[in-house]
Amino acid sequence: MPDAPSALPQWHLLQASDVLDLELAAALTDSVPLTAWQPKHTFLLWIAKITDLHNPHYPTVRIKQFPLLRGYARPPLSAIARTGSTLTAMLLKQTPDPRNSPLICTVPYFASVAECWPGPVIYWLTDLITEYTSARGIDIPALDRRMCRAATLVCPNSERLAGYLTRKAACDPEKIHILPNATRTTNLLPAPPQSPADLPPDLQHLRRPIAGVIGNLAGNMDWLLLQGMIEQTEHLSWVFVGPTAMPIPDPAQAAARAAVLAHPATHFVGKKPYGDLARYARAFDVAVLPYLRGEPTYSGSSTRFYEHLAASRPMLATSGLEELTRKVPLLRLIATVPDGVAGLQHLQNIRFDDGLTHARWAASQVGTWHTRAQSMQDALALRLPLKQPGPAHSQ
Repeated sequence: MPDAPSALPQWHLLQASDVLDLELAAALTDSVPLTAWQPKHTFLLWIAKITDLHNPHYPTVRIKQFPLLRGYARPPLSAIARTGSTLTAMLLKQTPDPRNSPLICTVPYFASVAECWPGPVIYWLTDLITEYTSARGIDIPALDRRMCRAATLVCPNSERLAGYLTRKAACDPEKIHILPNATRTTNLLPAPPQSPADLPPDLQHLRRPIAGVIGNLAGNMDWLLLQGMIEQTEHLSWVFVGPTAMPIPDPAQAAARAAVLAHPATHFVGKKPYGDLARYARAFDVAVLPYLRGEPTYSGSSTRFYEHLAASRPMLATSGLEELTRKVPLLRLIATVPDGVAGLQHLQNIRFDDGLTHARWAASQVGTWHTRAQSMQDALALRLPLKQPGPAHSQ
């Protein structure tokens, strides 16, 4: 794993605890020296140390794990945690040129670090965190206001998050640069596909056509919709790629997931590494994105969409994620079981060729993490003051 060059500005990503964070970090690492920081929550700060980590799925990313007081963002610990000064001092030890070294903050809890940081600050917000159960009792809008004041650049991943920041966090619209989720550059196809790809080994026993669902198979999906569609499409095989361990609070939706799990037409292959999702997406005849409307999902950006966009296969999606309502005609919106069944039947009638394969393929070319990383760098450069030439040095 390469060390950060000592003579260049050092980028920091605080914190990298999600696959989205690591994907952006991997893309940025190809063009700038970057350290991704992962917290280890503990009450034993006095014996904890900063350690180097190696993630085999992200071999080029320089990752460091740092101790963080458990409950540091929640009163009354937030008043005594000294997060700003402690973490800033930690980062500065790794930063030879602080004033020119960008700090990317991924959660509002590090507002005090952003306020202390001597260089540019980027606030990259990928969720409406104020809606998280874990955020109850914390004034998230107040932290967002502080983060927006301290930031040079603010990068929400959706129009709705941008609207929240301007309304609730008094964010200067001139600072905002929307940066949606994306897919890996390696997931792009060299040309529009003429047909679905071969099935992965664990699906080769299935008959086509195949409707596929990828992602965390939990409470942000409309299982009642899926159950109804599956029961009325006996001609299809249904494939689900993702974990099913997360409980679903709504009893009706939980019961529907259990019914889908037990249905003879469904095949659950479990959680797969992020890098393996592309081969499943390419093999589907049609992808289904059955988001259940609710926060924080509704205000976010759909990683599933960009994975399926790169595969260029037809998509049916609900409007349970506002971003997807802006993606028509690259996908077809459905709202009810009859809508979904009709959409699937129409696709089968036209042999799953809706005439939009080339359009999806073309759109996918600019929907990668590398394009997002470059867009972030370009947007930051536009908002930084021009550097004045320094005095000439005698040889």
